[in-house]
Amino acid sequence: MHFPSLNAIIEGLLFVSDGPTTLDRLTELLPDYERASVRLAIQELRDDYEQRGAGIHLVEVAGGWQLRTVPELMPYLSRMVKGKPARFSQSALETLAIVAYRQPITRQEIEYLRGVDTGAVLKSLLEKKLVKIMGKKDIPGRPIIYGTTKEFLEVFNLKDLKGLPTLREIQSLDETPIFEVQEELPLGGE
Repeated sequence: MHFPSLNAIIEGLLFVSDGPTTLDRLTELLPDYERASVRLAIQELRDDYEQRGAGIHLVEVAGGWQLRTVPELMPYLSRMVKGKPARFSQSALETLAIVAYRQPITRQEIEYLRGVDTGAVLKSLLEKKLVKIMGKKDIPGRPIIYGTTKEFLEVFNLKDLKGLPTLREIQSLDETPIFEVQEELPLGGE
């Protein structure tokens, strides 16, 4: 009888998992193997997918490991999968960004920063499981405080919140590189 390798077992577990699986969870599911062996097998799987240019890759996201299709296949995969990618309104993105960068944060603090009511937007983000209620702030009125979820990390393909771009990186997106600046051309033979 042929026994599967640890790499094959982990690959199978990740394949049937409905979300990212942590190293702790894999170690728990595989009590016959040392944690270091499980970690090494994950790295070997990751390297194997990368080296052979596979259609899937092993990604560390939302605190765990997940098999995902490579982004370059999206034009082909979209022919089979009719679902639309997640789209967010400008107000939802603004609110989500404020929560992500300032968490834990109250609705009043979000509204102060945005300058508009955010009740409906927050409700929508809660329903999509991108934002969660983390508790209540220890001030008069005990307002609810919000933070992001693991689903948020998954949707935005982030290993953790440290993967969010810095303010400097965001500001650099607005700067027009010198080679893209073009002088106004005179029209009409002046």
